Amino acid sequence: MPAKRAKDIMTTRVVTVKPSTPIPEAARLLVRRKISGVPVVDEKDKTRVVGILTEADLLAAPAGAKTVAEVMRKRVISVSPETPIDEIAAILVKRKIKRVPVLEGGKLVGMVSRIDVLRAKYGE
Repeated sequence: MPAKRAKDIMTTRVVTVKPSTPIPEAARLLVRRKISGVPVVDEKDKTRVVGILTEADLLAAPAGAKTVAEVMRKRVISVSPETPIDEIAAILVKRKIKRVPVLEGGKLVGMVSRIDVLRAKYGE
């Protein structure tokens, strides 16, 4: 059986926000969806990732910050649909991150989280 890859385990219906999204709205989205982070996509092109927003970014938001653009991380660590899950696991651990966007040709096609990798490796 071939090794599983990102395309085999990724979530394809990805929840996203835009740089202009107000911080309270983004925070409520994370809480409501029970997720710890989301890709930030271009205002016009919903498949172009311009950043990532996490719970930690929101908790550390400076007083007076109003939009996602002010608190998001602009350096996005991503994988391709063909990335093996063991490589994804190593990236998540080494970079101390909880999720990675899956990009194909520069376009967002999915998300892989720690739980996706655990589920693929150990069942459930």
